[in-house]
Amino acid sequence: MDKSIIIIGGGIAGLAAGCYGQMNGYRTQIFELHDKPGGLCTSWKRKGYTIDGCIHWLVGSGPGSGFHRIWEELGAVQGRHFVDHEEFMRVEGADGRTFVLYTDVDRLEQHLKELAPADTKVIKEFCNSVRLATPFGSLAEMPGGLFGKLQAGFKMLPFLWLLGKYRKTSLQDFASRFSDPFLREAFSQFSLGLPDFPVLGFILTLAWMHNHDAGYPIGGSLEFSQAIERRYLGLGGEIHYKSRVNKILVEACLEQGRRNDRAVGVRLADNSEQRADVVISAADGHATIFDMLEGKYINDEIHAYYERLPIFQPVIQVSLGVARDLSNEPHMVTYSLDRPITIAGEARQELGVKHFCYDPTLAPAGKSVVEVMFTSNYEYWKPLHEERERYEAEKQQIALTVMAQLEKRLPGLTDQIEVVDVATPMTYENYTGNWQGSMEGWLITTKTMTMRMSKTLPGLQNFYMAGQWVEPGGGVPTAAMSGRNVIRNICRRDKRPFVTRVP
Repeated sequence: MDKSIIIIGGGIAGLAAGCYGQMNGYRTQIFELHDKPGGLCTSWKRKGYTIDGCIHWLVGSGPGSGFHRIWEELGAVQGRHFVDHEEFMRVEGADGRTFVLYTDVDRLEQHLKELAPADTKVIKEFCNSVRLATPFGSLAEMPGGLFGKLQAGFKMLPFLWLLGKYRKTSLQDFASRFSDPFLREAFSQFSLGLPDFPVLGFILTLAWMHNHDAGYPIGGSLEFSQAIERRYLGLGGEIHYKSRVNKILVEACLEQGRRNDRAVGVRLADNSEQRADVVISAADGHATIFDMLEGKYINDEIHAYYERLPIFQPVIQVSLGVARDLSNEPHMVTYSLDRPITIAGEARQELGVKHFCYDPTLAPAGKSVVEVMFTSNYEYWKPLHEERERYEAEKQQIALTVMAQLEKRLPGLTDQIEVVDVATPMTYENYTGNWQGSMEGWLITTKTMTMRMSKTLPGLQNFYMAGQWVEPGGGVPTAAMSGRNVIRNICRRDKRPFVTRVP
């Protein structure tokens, strides 16, 4: 009889684990607390507008890349159109100059030299590093066989050289090498406010974009997740929505005189129980370890993760549906404000504005979805959320502040606004259960980007974890790879060949 697997969480990691589990002959069930697939990879409707909450660009969008094969296996990219932007974003300086982050590295190098000819040496070093990284962009996993591994190892050499050169260098540190103050400031903006963001992560991102392997999927994040859900159901999997898991069931097991507990199933919020041979948690890591397993299966290393490792700061997302076509505006731009504004108790000097006019499915014809995001502090929002009137008033004030700034840049916009939507860190916590409302789990830094975390817990058999809480840096491709890898590990344990196939 085929072994059974219970998967907690129907986000990208959980869906991927379900798909690969079904491909490899396991009987899988997914239990998801919400009523939709995708977890954080989602969108929502507001009066004819679609507000997207996740994908801005997707590694593996280009045919022929390693990650593209994985998305094909998951049924996510077949028939889907991707947009490859000519420019990633713009930064407008207080001195009137504009830095355009072109996705073509040759065009980027020329533009940078025109902006700051005195920094030609540093510019060439940076752009040549992007070129060196381009072969690595298509390698998603090590091929089988000695010859395949040798080929892959040779292909990895440029990346290993880059890793050795930049592994301890943050984007802010690299930016400080420019003599031009505007270029220093602009490069720092590309860290998106993340402290100690590795310059190597930025180099890889631009390499993927240069390869046309990091496009935006038309239809948005929820439609992308629903495509994987359809693949999972087509493989014979089962998914149960509005099914919150409160507890992972564990039984004591004695083997050769030693106690080794094993996971045997889950207890849902309605007190019903489901049993399986294996349990995979693709849910929030903190809730899994400290709530569902009551903190019983932990060591000093794992405890230190949750005590000391930095997490991605939660965000405030202000989304507007406007009765104006903004397709002639740059799709993403950050600019300095004439005076600071206060958002959620913090002074802000810049505003980052994005529109989605390149995806006609998100707004009615001739209209646009506009998005402004800020990092924020969970501790600011937690007590506010307990007083509903104050919480809603704060959201309204943030929306009004953002609208007033956009009106200065786009006169007349205020009267054209038809939808206002504000998501806070509490929105993310309530929607997905994510610890402290964080979108992507552990923060990617120069210290964590090469960190490897165990996908099992000490003293607990037949249990695995997948997703952003065991993969520093998070992100949609990482989540899919994590779900895939956990099934491959189970196959290896069960002495089964790991099988994949494209529908």
